[in-house]
Amino acid sequence: MTAVGLCLPQLGGHVTRDALRSFVESAEELGFGGLWAQEHMFYPHEPVSGYAARPGLAVPEAYRTTLSTLETLSAAAAWSTAPEIGTSVLVAGYHRPVQLAQRLATLDLLSGGRLVVGFSVGWSDDEHRQADVDPRTRGRRLDEMLDALEACWGPDPVRFDGEFFAIPTADVRPKPLQRPRPRLLSGMRSEAGLRRTAERFDIWNPASGALEDILATAAQLRERRSPDRGPLEVYWRVYTEPPVPVRGLRALSVDELAEDVARARTAGIEQVIVDANFDHTMTSPQAWADVPKRLEPLLAAAR
Repeated sequence: MTAVGLCLPQLGGHVTRDALRSFVESAEELGFGGLWAQEHMFYPHEPVSGYAARPGLAVPEAYRTTLSTLETLSAAAAWSTAPEIGTSVLVAGYHRPVQLAQRLATLDLLSGGRLVVGFSVGWSDDEHRQADVDPRTRGRRLDEMLDALEACWGPDPVRFDGEFFAIPTADVRPKPLQRPRPRLLSGMRSEAGLRRTAERFDIWNPASGALEDILATAAQLRERRSPDRGPLEVYWRVYTEPPVPVRGLRALSVDELAEDVARARTAGIEQVIVDANFDHTMTSPQAWADVPKRLEPLLAAAR
Protein backbone atom coordinates (compact mmCIF):
# COMPACT_ATOMS: atom_id res chain seq x y z
CA MET A 1 0.00 0.00 0.00
CA THR A 2 1.19 3.51 -0.81
CA ALA A 3 1.07 5.98 2.08
CA VAL A 4 -0.30 9.48 1.63
CA GLY A 5 1.49 12.25 3.49
CA LEU A 6 0.59 15.90 3.92
CA CYS A 7 2.76 19.00 4.03
CA LEU A 8 2.00 20.82 7.25
CA PRO A 9 0.51 24.33 7.18
CA GLN A 10 3.53 26.64 7.14
CA LEU A 11 3.21 29.34 4.50
CA GLY A 12 1.06 32.35 3.82
CA GLY A 13 0.34 33.90 7.20
CA HIS A 14 -3.00 32.16 7.87
CA VAL A 15 -1.73 29.42 10.20
CA THR A 16 -2.68 29.56 13.86
CA ARG A 17 -1.99 27.17 16.71
CA ASP A 18 -5.54 25.85 16.62
CA ALA A 19 -5.48 25.43 12.83
CA LEU A 20 -2.23 23.48 12.95
CA ARG A 21 -3.46 21.29 15.79
CA SER A 22 -6.76 20.59 14.03
CA PHE A 23 -4.88 19.74 10.83
CA VAL A 24 -2.54 17.31 12.61
CA GLU A 25 -5.23 15.60 14.69
CA SER A 26 -7.54 15.25 11.68
CA ALA A 27 -4.71 13.85 9.53
CA GLU A 28 -3.94 11.21 12.14
CA GLU A 29 -7.58 10.28 12.72
CA LEU A 30 -8.16 9.82 8.99
CA GLY A 31 -5.02 7.74 8.50
CA PHE A 32 -2.55 9.93 6.62
CA GLY A 33 0.92 8.44 6.77
CA GLY A 34 3.23 11.44 6.97
CA LEU A 35 3.47 15.05 8.14
CA TRP A 36 6.15 17.14 6.46
CA ALA A 37 7.78 20.55 6.87
CA GLN A 38 10.07 22.58 4.60
CA GLU A 39 12.65 25.28 5.36
CA HIS A 40 13.00 28.89 4.27
CA MET A 41 14.23 31.90 6.23
CA PHE A 42 12.79 35.08 4.80
CA TYR A 43 11.38 36.86 1.75
CA PRO A 44 13.98 39.15 0.14
CA HIS A 45 12.58 42.14 -1.71
CA GLU A 46 15.51 42.22 -4.13
CA PRO A 47 16.50 38.55 -4.44
CA VAL A 48 19.79 37.51 -5.97
CA SER A 49 18.43 34.06 -6.80
CA GLY A 50 15.39 33.16 -8.85
CA TYR A 51 12.94 30.73 -7.28
CA ALA A 52 14.15 27.12 -7.35
CA ALA A 53 17.40 28.29 -9.02
CA ARG A 54 15.55 29.49 -12.12
CA PRO A 55 16.96 32.91 -13.05
CA GLY A 56 14.34 35.63 -13.03
CA LEU A 57 11.56 33.46 -11.59
CA ALA A 58 9.84 35.33 -8.76
CA VAL A 59 9.70 33.78 -5.31
CA PRO A 60 6.05 32.84 -4.56
CA GLU A 61 4.12 35.27 -2.39
CA ALA A 62 3.30 32.46 0.04
CA TYR A 63 6.89 32.64 1.31
CA ARG A 64 6.32 36.06 2.86
CA THR A 65 5.49 34.11 6.03
CA THR A 66 7.06 30.73 6.79
CA LEU A 67 6.75 28.90 10.10
CA SER A 68 10.11 27.43 11.15
CA THR A 69 10.69 23.79 10.35
CA LEU A 70 11.62 21.94 13.52
CA GLU A 71 9.30 23.91 15.79
CA THR A 72 6.38 23.10 13.46
CA LEU A 73 7.39 19.44 13.44
CA SER A 74 7.68 19.42 17.23
CA ALA A 75 4.07 20.55 17.51
CA ALA A 76 3.03 17.88 15.00
CA ALA A 77 4.92 15.25 16.99
CA ALA A 78 3.16 16.29 20.20
CA TRP A 79 -0.31 16.22 18.62
CA SER A 80 0.06 12.87 16.81
CA THR A 81 1.20 9.33 17.52
CA ALA A 82 1.35 7.43 14.22
CA PRO A 83 2.38 9.35 11.06
CA GLU A 84 5.97 9.80 10.01
CA ILE A 85 7.18 13.32 10.70
CA GLY A 86 9.86 14.64 8.44
CA THR A 87 11.77 17.49 6.91
CA SER A 88 11.27 17.89 3.20
CA VAL A 89 13.70 19.48 3.31
CA LEU A 90 16.27 21.13 5.55
CA VAL A 91 18.91 23.18 3.73
CA ALA A 92 22.22 21.86 5.03
CA GLY A 93 24.06 25.18 4.69
CA TYR A 94 21.84 26.88 7.27
CA HIS A 95 22.96 24.58 10.12
CA ARG A 96 25.90 23.39 12.20
CA PRO A 97 26.11 19.73 13.14
CA VAL A 98 26.25 19.56 16.94
CA GLN A 99 23.23 21.74 17.52
CA LEU A 100 21.31 20.12 14.68
CA ALA A 101 22.18 16.61 15.88
CA GLN A 102 20.80 17.46 19.33
CA ARG A 103 17.61 19.02 17.96
CA LEU A 104 16.89 16.15 15.57
CA ALA A 105 17.67 13.46 18.15
CA THR A 106 15.35 15.20 20.62
CA LEU A 107 12.60 15.32 18.01
CA ASP A 108 13.09 11.63 17.21
CA LEU A 109 12.95 10.78 20.90
CA LEU A 110 9.85 12.86 21.62
CA SER A 111 8.03 11.56 18.53
CA GLY A 112 8.62 7.95 19.48
CA GLY A 113 11.05 7.26 16.63
CA ARG A 114 8.96 8.67 13.77
CA LEU A 115 11.45 11.17 12.35
CA VAL A 116 12.71 11.21 8.76
CA VAL A 117 15.51 13.71 8.15
CA GLY A 118 15.40 15.28 4.68
CA PHE A 119 18.21 17.41 3.26
CA SER A 120 19.06 19.30 0.14
CA VAL A 121 21.63 21.93 -0.83
CA GLY A 122 19.08 24.72 -1.37
CA TRP A 123 18.83 27.30 -4.12
CA SER A 124 18.76 30.70 -2.38
CA ASP A 125 22.03 32.64 -2.34
CA ASP A 126 20.21 35.26 -0.24
CA GLU A 127 19.50 32.77 2.53
CA HIS A 128 22.99 31.24 2.41
CA ARG A 129 24.42 34.72 2.92
CA GLN A 130 22.23 35.13 6.01
CA ALA A 131 23.90 31.97 7.34
CA ASP A 132 27.37 33.35 6.46
CA VAL A 133 27.87 30.48 4.03
CA ASP A 134 29.38 30.68 0.56
CA PRO A 135 26.75 28.94 -1.62
CA ARG A 136 29.54 27.62 -3.84
CA THR A 137 30.52 25.29 -0.98
CA ARG A 138 27.03 23.94 -0.40
CA GLY A 139 27.60 20.45 -1.84
CA ARG A 140 30.78 19.84 0.15
CA ARG A 141 29.13 21.22 3.27
CA LEU A 142 26.24 18.78 2.90
CA ASP A 143 28.61 15.83 2.57
CA GLU A 144 30.49 16.92 5.67
CA MET A 145 27.27 17.67 7.56
CA LEU A 146 26.13 14.08 7.02
CA ASP A 147 29.49 12.76 8.25
CA ALA A 148 29.35 14.98 11.32
CA LEU A 149 25.75 14.09 12.16
CA GLU A 150 26.50 10.38 11.94
CA ALA A 151 29.47 10.93 14.25
CA CYS A 152 27.28 12.84 16.74
CA TRP A 153 24.65 10.10 16.66
CA GLY A 154 27.24 7.35 17.07
CA PRO A 155 29.06 6.23 20.22
CA ASP A 156 30.49 8.76 22.66
CA PRO A 157 32.99 10.27 22.90
CA VAL A 158 32.59 12.08 19.59
CA ARG A 159 35.41 13.81 17.74
CA PHE A 160 35.25 15.28 14.25
CA ASP A 161 37.67 17.33 12.16
CA GLY A 162 36.67 18.50 8.70
CA GLU A 163 36.93 21.35 6.23
CA PHE A 164 33.91 23.22 7.66
CA PHE A 165 33.22 21.69 11.08
CA ALA A 166 35.32 20.68 14.05
CA ILE A 167 33.94 18.92 17.13
CA PRO A 168 36.31 18.50 20.09
CA THR A 169 36.26 15.24 21.99
CA ALA A 170 32.86 15.31 23.70
CA ASP A 171 29.69 13.46 24.57
CA VAL A 172 26.87 14.52 22.25
CA ARG A 173 23.48 13.43 23.56
CA PRO A 174 20.69 12.50 23.34
CA LYS A 175 21.10 9.90 20.64
CA PRO A 176 18.18 9.29 18.28
CA LEU A 177 15.68 6.65 19.32
CA GLN A 178 16.07 5.06 15.88
CA ARG A 179 19.38 3.26 15.61
CA PRO A 180 21.83 3.80 14.15
CA ARG A 181 20.04 6.95 12.93
CA PRO A 182 16.76 8.19 11.46
CA ARG A 183 16.27 7.52 7.77
CA LEU A 184 17.71 10.18 5.46
CA LEU A 185 15.69 11.70 2.64
CA SER A 186 17.19 13.53 -0.34
CA GLY A 187 15.47 16.27 -2.28
CA MET A 188 18.32 16.68 -4.78
CA ARG A 189 18.15 16.46 -8.57
CA SER A 190 21.51 17.68 -9.91
CA GLU A 191 24.01 15.12 -11.14
CA ALA A 192 26.10 15.57 -8.00
CA GLY A 193 22.95 15.43 -5.88
CA LEU A 194 21.79 12.22 -7.51
CA ARG A 195 25.20 10.67 -6.85
CA ARG A 196 24.88 11.64 -3.17
CA THR A 197 21.36 10.25 -3.10
CA ALA A 198 22.44 6.85 -4.40
CA GLU A 199 25.43 6.68 -2.07
CA ARG A 200 24.11 8.08 1.20
CA PHE A 201 20.33 8.40 1.41
CA ASP A 202 17.43 6.05 2.10
CA ILE A 203 14.62 7.96 0.36
CA TRP A 204 14.47 10.19 -2.72
CA ASN A 205 11.82 12.93 -2.73
CA PRO A 206 12.38 15.55 -5.45
CA ALA A 207 10.35 18.73 -5.03
CA SER A 208 8.55 18.28 -8.34
CA GLY A 209 8.42 16.25 -11.51
CA ALA A 210 6.22 14.02 -13.61
CA LEU A 211 5.80 10.51 -12.25
CA GLU A 212 7.28 8.91 -15.36
CA ASP A 213 10.43 11.04 -15.13
CA ILE A 214 10.84 10.33 -11.43
CA LEU A 215 10.48 6.58 -11.98
CA ALA A 216 13.09 6.65 -14.75
CA THR A 217 15.58 8.53 -12.58
CA ALA A 218 14.85 6.30 -9.59
CA ALA A 219 15.70 3.24 -11.70
CA GLN A 220 19.06 4.80 -12.55
CA LEU A 221 19.70 5.60 -8.90
CA ARG A 222 19.03 2.01 -7.90
CA GLU A 223 21.48 0.77 -10.54
CA ARG A 224 24.16 3.08 -9.10
CA ARG A 225 23.48 2.05 -5.51
CA SER A 226 25.96 -0.11 -3.62
CA PRO A 227 24.68 -3.67 -3.06
CA ASP A 228 25.34 -3.36 0.67
CA ARG A 229 22.80 -0.57 1.06
CA GLY A 230 19.09 -1.17 1.52
CA PRO A 231 16.56 -0.42 -1.22
CA LEU A 232 16.08 3.23 -2.14
CA GLU A 233 12.51 4.32 -1.47
CA VAL A 234 10.80 6.97 -3.61
CA TYR A 235 8.35 9.58 -2.33
CA TRP A 236 6.46 11.68 -4.90
CA ARG A 237 5.43 15.26 -4.11
CA VAL A 238 2.28 16.66 -5.70
CA TYR A 239 0.55 20.01 -5.28
CA THR A 240 -3.08 20.98 -4.98
CA GLU A 241 -1.86 24.12 -6.78
CA PRO A 242 1.70 24.58 -8.11
CA PRO A 243 4.03 27.12 -6.48
CA VAL A 244 4.57 29.04 -9.74
CA PRO A 245 2.68 29.18 -13.04
CA VAL A 246 5.01 26.90 -14.97
CA ARG A 247 3.71 25.73 -18.32
CA GLY A 248 1.84 22.45 -18.03
CA LEU A 249 1.19 22.77 -14.28
CA ARG A 250 -2.16 23.82 -12.84
CA ALA A 251 -4.35 23.38 -9.80
CA LEU A 252 -5.69 19.85 -9.45
CA SER A 253 -9.07 18.70 -8.19
CA VAL A 254 -9.33 16.09 -5.47
CA ASP A 255 -10.40 13.55 -8.09
CA GLU A 256 -7.32 14.31 -10.19
CA LEU A 257 -5.08 14.01 -7.15
CA ALA A 258 -6.69 10.66 -6.33
CA GLU A 259 -5.89 9.49 -9.85
CA ASP A 260 -2.26 10.48 -9.29
CA VAL A 261 -2.18 8.55 -6.02
CA ALA A 262 -3.61 5.48 -7.75
CA ARG A 263 -0.93 5.72 -10.45
CA ALA A 264 1.74 6.05 -7.78
CA ARG A 265 0.42 2.98 -5.97
CA THR A 266 0.56 0.96 -9.19
CA ALA A 267 4.12 2.18 -9.82
CA GLY A 268 5.32 1.17 -6.36
CA ILE A 269 5.86 4.65 -4.92
CA GLU A 270 6.17 4.35 -1.16
CA GLN A 271 4.53 7.67 -0.27
CA VAL A 272 2.77 10.52 -2.08
CA ILE A 273 3.23 13.83 -0.27
CA VAL A 274 0.52 16.41 -0.97
CA ASP A 275 1.35 20.10 -0.57
CA ALA A 276 -1.41 22.71 -0.22
CA ASN A 277 0.84 25.56 0.92
CA PHE A 278 0.57 27.35 -2.42
CA ASP A 279 -3.17 26.81 -2.82
CA HIS A 280 -4.95 30.15 -3.33
CA THR A 281 -7.90 28.89 -1.24
CA MET A 282 -5.75 28.73 1.93
CA THR A 283 -6.91 32.12 3.16
CA SER A 284 -8.01 31.36 6.74
CA PRO A 285 -7.20 29.08 9.67
CA GLN A 286 -10.40 27.13 9.00
CA ALA A 287 -9.39 26.48 5.40
CA TRP A 288 -6.21 24.87 6.68
CA ALA A 289 -8.02 22.85 9.33
CA ASP A 290 -10.32 21.44 6.63
CA VAL A 291 -7.53 20.18 4.32
CA PRO A 292 -7.16 16.60 5.64
CA LYS A 293 -10.90 15.91 5.40
CA ARG A 294 -11.01 17.48 1.94
CA LEU A 295 -8.21 15.16 0.79
CA GLU A 296 -9.58 12.01 2.44
CA PRO A 297 -10.51 10.41 -0.96
CA LEU A 298 -6.76 10.08 -1.65
CA LEU A 299 -6.50 7.50 1.12
CA ALA A 300 -8.98 5.22 -0.65
CA ALA A 301 -7.02 5.65 -3.89
CA ALA A 302 -3.84 4.61 -2.08
CA ARG A 303 -5.44 1.37 -0.93
